[in-house]
Amino acid sequence: MAERQITINSRKYDGHIRRTWPGGLISESEDRLVVVGRFREDVQHDDLGLIKQGTVSFEHFWLDRCYNIFRFHEPDGRLRNYYCNITMPPTFADDVIDYVDLDLDVIVWPEKGYEVLDRDDLEKNAIKYGYPEEVVAKAERSLAELINLIESGGLP
Repeated sequence: MAERQITINSRKYDGHIRRTWPGGLISESEDRLVVVGRFREDVQHDDLGLIKQGTVSFEHFWLDRCYNIFRFHEPDGRLRNYYCNITMPPTFADDVIDYVDLDLDVIVWPEKGYEVLDRDDLEKNAIKYGYPEEVVAKAERSLAELINLIESGGLP
């Protein structure tokens, strides 16, 4: 499958880039982009533990939803986990996906269920960056929508 090389930027609410990484755009539709990312070295992640070199991430960005979903596969192809971010809807222009991360995350472990992370970060950053009440309410509604998707078995 042909990939177009793009850049993904995760931003804080004030616009500064928190994290950036390259990816290969493998699918583009009116409402969703699918990107593949490959870990070129081991990464120690606070919530996910050790992500081994060779791990592959299929990253789903809906242009009309306030979350994205990453599906991680071990180097041998086995499903590792899902990692879901509550965000503002992304933009896509000039081969760059930009989104504002609203702090809430959900990890889905095969056979072990899911856990919601970083609610305290949402509360702190809502004050620090001055999130409007509607942004906080939208984050909570998006979290509920995402949990419903997880519980119904609808993850990509």
